[in-house]
Amino acid sequence: MRIGLVIDSVCDLPRSYIERNHIEILPITVQIGDAIRADHRDEKQTLDFLHSHVAERGAEAETMPFSVQDIHDLFLKKLVLDYDHVFCLTVTKSRSQVYENAMQASYAILNDYKPIRAAAGLTAPFALRVMDTQNLFAAQGVTAVEAVRMIEAGEGVAKIRARLDNLAINTHGYMVPRDLMYLRTQTRLRGDKSVSLFSATLGSALDIKPVLYCNRGETRPVAKIRTFEAACRRLFDHASERVRVGLMTKTMCLSFGGELEEMRLLPGYQSLIDTCREHGVEVFESVMSLTGMIKVGKGSLAMGFASDPHDFKD
Repeated sequence: MRIGLVIDSVCDLPRSYIERNHIEILPITVQIGDAIRADHRDEKQTLDFLHSHVAERGAEAETMPFSVQDIHDLFLKKLVLDYDHVFCLTVTKSRSQVYENAMQASYAILNDYKPIRAAAGLTAPFALRVMDTQNLFAAQGVTAVEAVRMIEAGEGVAKIRARLDNLAINTHGYMVPRDLMYLRTQTRLRGDKSVSLFSATLGSALDIKPVLYCNRGETRPVAKIRTFEAACRRLFDHASERVRVGLMTKTMCLSFGGELEEMRLLPGYQSLIDTCREHGVEVFESVMSLTGMIKVGKGSLAMGFASDPHDFKD
């Protein structure tokens, strides 16, 4: 059976890895004033955008996921011919419309695919599974990497599905934003009032950065640490501790809202890399998606891994 994988552009994985493993992307459109760009996880395009004058108005930007019709057309023009079963892994539905759009599109796809496959001489049925990763940014990459590993190992659909379902609820996403005022502006555009003007102003004045945590679709701060560098160091140290305890998959995903060399100079980074190497954990580093940077601001650090439940100690 030919099994394919689809992710949305919020999922932070290296472009080279996505291309090498023939992963399809559901792009998200970014609009700032009259400027419109589709986020296809092109790292050069993302960095060019970051360094352009348009990025100065990023807090005013709006993002639009692939529509139901766009997803329907992508599958019928390409994926129903290339594969017999497709897993579509989306950003958590608590933060985006991507999952709902993909679910709605899936009903029409499963109704419309038969004549297209028949015309191509394909007699086997086509199946599609839309899955909510219950996370975002770098943490989305954890389930995608495991899906690739299992597909390459020749595992069956039922086993892959059960594994990814279990992995989704045990994936832990972390993020350290660099600019709280930017984050507040973006969250208010979405009707989210979780970052108040008072906390953003006070945090900026005192240079206090929150460590944000996402699991099972719920996002909350788990620590408030003075200076961005100190917060990143604590996050890297926390991840190293979890690696030593033992992860559910040998995968650590990191993404950064800027040049990766800047991330690699952060305190605690090299210690995490050394710990992962010592324990056989593969590290995936990528420039944060354009959509992600629009949502949380440039210069932010994101991380994801799968492990047993645990507390973050600041």
